[in-house]
Amino acid sequence: MRKVSLILFGAALGASTALIGTQIPFLTGASAAASDTYRSLNLFGDVFEKIRSDYVEKPDDSKLVETAINGMLTSLDPHSSYMDAKSFRDMQVQTRGEFGGLGIEVTQEEGFVKVVAPIDDTPASRAGIMAGDLISAIDDENVQGLTLNQAVDKMRGPVNTSVKLTVLRGTAREPREIKLTRAVIQIRSVRWRQEGNDIGYIRITQFTEQTFDGVKQALAKFQQDMPGAQLKGYILDLRNNPGGLLDQSVSVSNAFLDRGEIVSTRGRNADQAQRYNARPGDLSKGKPVVVLINGGSASASEIVAGALQDHKRATILGTRSFGKGSVQTIIPLGSGSGALRLTTARYYTPSGRSIQAKGIDPDIQILQDVPDELKGRDETKGEAALKGHLKNGEDEKGGSQAYVPPDAAKDKQLIAAMDILRGNRKAEADPKPVEAKPADPKPADAKPAEAAPAK
Repeated sequence: MRKVSLILFGAALGASTALIGTQIPFLTGASAAASDTYRSLNLFGDVFEKIRSDYVEKPDDSKLVETAINGMLTSLDPHSSYMDAKSFRDMQVQTRGEFGGLGIEVTQEEGFVKVVAPIDDTPASRAGIMAGDLISAIDDENVQGLTLNQAVDKMRGPVNTSVKLTVLRGTAREPREIKLTRAVIQIRSVRWRQEGNDIGYIRITQFTEQTFDGVKQALAKFQQDMPGAQLKGYILDLRNNPGGLLDQSVSVSNAFLDRGEIVSTRGRNADQAQRYNARPGDLSKGKPVVVLINGGSASASEIVAGALQDHKRATILGTRSFGKGSVQTIIPLGSGSGALRLTTARYYTPSGRSIQAKGIDPDIQILQDVPDELKGRDETKGEAALKGHLKNGEDEKGGSQAYVPPDAAKDKQLIAAMDILRGNRKAEADPKPVEAKPADPKPADAKPAEAAPAK
């Protein structure tokens, strides 16, 4: 979707022409547009006062203003929103890696709350909540008509209290009720283990302030326990990772790169473009890497996969990713006033690709075997299906399979990744790196930003 700004220039010019011969002076295009904007703001003020004075019940003025602000922001794209003071505090806690709730990453679709991915080892994942589920009601209250933040707030609450979610699954959207008990969600965003005695497996569930430190710790541990030629390589599992902090995705990419561009961001104005480059020092020591992605891999996950794919540093394996190619900046609005989550830029992979509403196609596509009871419920529709998404040409692509078997022995993607690293399967990736194609971005330090679906 195109970013909405003031689009009254044509109407304003027509009005100024019609005013010739009256006592009102002729307006230039810019001043006419400004005048039209002020008239619109006056209209808003008139409506606000009418509601305050004549509505059947006395309204809450602050709620009216907040709702108007959020309506303005949600008209832009699915990821821009207003956070009140409480939501802003919750977001800050979450990006630090600990918060209270159910452990679900969500966005909004068709008026429902859509699960992007459940977070590992949380009430949501243990209760069987799946990526792609649509939440239609919370404690029997319909979510349609609620903003995303309002719905999330209803799912949060004191630890050890319960909440009932009505979930729609599959193409038939058969409703089912799932009761969960709220808990303190302590996110360990990075988990790792050895596969056999020769492969290091690293799973990143989301990108928080702790993520890069976790990856660095994992790499050091693998290199200590499997020295030299014993270590065949790494599997970086980003499946069903909904994203998170931009600077952390840059740092994780840098752990596997020694030089070159990682990602560039471009806003509306050319002077807002930024480029993030790798610093010397490949923490993975040049060992082969396989990155696992699927339809639930979004945003910051796609930045990492795109950077390693473009530099031919890793083989990307799995199914097409979600396709969220925009960056949201968190803009505090002053003490106690909350913050804006505003889409301020699109991001581009080192070769100049925008993956917005397209996703990243893996070098090797492998579909999982889905149990009969889950067939038809194992895919995400992707960014391209979100109402009001930023458009990206004519070749937008839908989502893809997001199912990951709970039993690693049945995980075809994981098994294929291990076969590649052990030389039992051809990687099918061109070993020649591509050249980055910068388009004006200038080097800059990271600013507070996130690259995740709305939470």
